[in-house]
Amino acid sequence: MRQILQSGRTGKLELVEVPAPSPGPGQVLVRTRYSVMSPGTDKLVMDFARKSLVAKARSRPDLVKQVVRKLQQEGPLPTYRTVTTRLDAPQPMGYSVAGEVVEVGEGVAGFAPGDRVACAGAGYANHAELCVVPENLVAAVPEGVALEHAAFSTLGAIALQGVRVADPTLGEVGAVVGLGLIGQITVQLLRANGCRVLGIDLDPARNEEAKAQGADWVATPSEVADGFSSAETEGDGVDFVIVTAGSDSSAPVAMAANLCRQRGRVVCVGATGMDLDRRSFYDKELELRMSMSYGPGRYDRRYEEQGLDYPRSYVRWTENRNLQAFLGLLATGRMDFSAVQSETLPFDEIVGAYDALARGERPSLAVVFEYPASSDASRTLRLEPGTPARAGKSEPGIAFLGAGNYAKAVLLPALGSVSGLRKVSLVTQTGPSARRSAERFGFASCGTDPAAVMDDPDVDLVFVTTRHDAHAPLATAALAAGKSVWLEKPIGLGREEVLGVANAARESGALLAVGYNRRFSPHARAIREAFQRRRGALAVRYTVAAGPPPRGTWITDLREGGGRVIGEACHFVDLCSYLVGQPATAVYARNLDRDPDRDDSMVAILDYPDGSTAVIEYLANASSELPKERFEASADGHTATCDNYRTTTFAGTAAKNVKTLNQDKGQSTAVSEVVEAVRRGAPSPFDLDDLVRTSLTTFAMLESAETGRRVPIEA
Repeated sequence: MRQILQSGRTGKLELVEVPAPSPGPGQVLVRTRYSVMSPGTDKLVMDFARKSLVAKARSRPDLVKQVVRKLQQEGPLPTYRTVTTRLDAPQPMGYSVAGEVVEVGEGVAGFAPGDRVACAGAGYANHAELCVVPENLVAAVPEGVALEHAAFSTLGAIALQGVRVADPTLGEVGAVVGLGLIGQITVQLLRANGCRVLGIDLDPARNEEAKAQGADWVATPSEVADGFSSAETEGDGVDFVIVTAGSDSSAPVAMAANLCRQRGRVVCVGATGMDLDRRSFYDKELELRMSMSYGPGRYDRRYEEQGLDYPRSYVRWTENRNLQAFLGLLATGRMDFSAVQSETLPFDEIVGAYDALARGERPSLAVVFEYPASSDASRTLRLEPGTPARAGKSEPGIAFLGAGNYAKAVLLPALGSVSGLRKVSLVTQTGPSARRSAERFGFASCGTDPAAVMDDPDVDLVFVTTRHDAHAPLATAALAAGKSVWLEKPIGLGREEVLGVANAARESGALLAVGYNRRFSPHARAIREAFQRRRGALAVRYTVAAGPPPRGTWITDLREGGGRVIGEACHFVDLCSYLVGQPATAVYARNLDRDPDRDDSMVAILDYPDGSTAVIEYLANASSELPKERFEASADGHTATCDNYRTTTFAGTAAKNVKTLNQDKGQSTAVSEVVEAVRRGAPSPFDLDDLVRTSLTTFAMLESAETGRRVPIEA
């Protein structure tokens, strides 16, 4: 299928062939018939992408701080790879489409193939021939509503939510500042609410269009500066202003404050500057209200991705119900697009339309793209004439399932430094990511269907780097197919999943490696070597300045990510067991806060058969100035200290200190040794029982923290 993509580095737009997506649970696969380009919003996106790196940095000082901190903590190479990975990620365009349902995922009850639907959501409802959209971002199109008009539903929902936030009442006077597409729709909605409307835009032509939409008065900012409130509102000022303009300037909001009466309302829908004079709001006791895009549910992944709806009795208007309401207005004729200046173009001309918009040569309020009735729905795309010929087992075939930021910044570059292998296939959830990553790292094909990898005889080693909830099912399937597996941590989110993966490895005899890379670091290996011949017990203290739990991500979702103890602390459990030379037998753990969503700090004490102990301090509340990871190991009067895998010092022993320019957590060495083991048919660098014990230890940590008891670790 074809999709338009933008380079985050240069802003260049391309219409490219990508593998078609497949719907997951709670998702709907839609064949697009029409999509809408909103000039105001899309131009802001393009203008940012086409800025220089310096200009991008100036506009996002928060990201610059993150980069500087990463440079200080990890060194120049990891920082460079992370930044380039983000910039090289293809950016899908579009967020408002209409079409027909092709297929539904597991659990979808409200839609069936053939249904006419409107879809919303940046990253979902893209300018693409096929889209996969979560069910809560899909609404049925009523009979009699043309799909060409239904494609405007997302923009209509944005305007409708702005009106809801303004809370207009019959007979009030409202102003709309910024008469682009959303502003024009807002004018119609306010008229339908029984309001008198003042429309304001810099462009006189837009003002005339607003007049045709039903605005009572229109003006440019200079024309409305003085006198309007006296002439049309008996000197009081307007009751509310909805700002739909997009501008770096604060002038639209400042003008809105000047227009308002005492105790009026200012609603911000568009992206504008907010450097405001307090007095203009204070003296009139104005309310400043923000409208959140399509409505409640937006930016809540539980609503958008997992299908958790809000009760209608408590949240009357969600983003999906706003979509439905707008479609209802179209069905009853209360919304009329006949006076909206728009043009319809074939999808083939989309790049030219966007380029014209970037040059300021696109005068229309909106452009509607019409798609062909059929398209290529293949979920595998060949990037080379054929898979490189197999040269015996000396050149193992590699496939990647998942290519998130970590895989692209760390694992795939590490794989690129290993010679004598064949990069067969790279599969991700979305076609653009699959194609861009496969091209960047030299894979012969890309796709969105993991089953194709399992069935490919050219694949010998499968890297599983997906979200955590998919780890165990994909690893089990690959092992059952006779493939060797590199499985990113964690192995699974529960005991049964972990044991299932281990059993699949035993039954198939295939190699299983897990991404516990720290044991491959030169720092960790130097410390293990220094204590290899110790006589007494080893005491390890591992401190992690993890930072606060990230909000609204799958990582902390117990169903998808398992939380950070299972998903990340497993690294430190493995490293401690590696240093001691045997797995832990029991654990006692304490949470430091009652609310893990706010603070998932934990302290755990691990016991080992030889009397050794390890204390793992996973701290969400530590100073951000500390190294992310620091550990000490002591025995027989000797102590080794590792700071962030860049500097390791030894005290009381003749072992040499270790220092690396860049943080070296052992990823490259781990990848190289695993590939070499597959090449030679050698055993995995990991003991299977030890891998199982590491996962079970993290489960025991959670159990101990919940019960307050010491928990034995039993396989």
